[in-house]
Amino acid sequence: MIHKTWLEKETIKKVKCVHTNAEKYMVDRVLTAGKTYDVKNETEDFYFIVDNTGKVGGYYKNYFEEQ
Repeated sequence: MIHKTWLEKETIKKVKCVHTNAEKYMVDRVLTAGKTYDVKNETEDFYFIVDNTGKVGGYYKNYFEEQ
């Protein structure tokens, strides 16, 4: 249940969204190209970031570049 404390967790790093051209999902509603986001957790394929809704969401790493 670690996901319940991610908002209060220390930021691991910052990443910049480079595009919102998703093949399957509509990420342009919660991500903005060019904006920098705080990474709260990371897996092999995903960043878990605080998105534009103010909540933590998991997104494929190919939408971002590390700062």
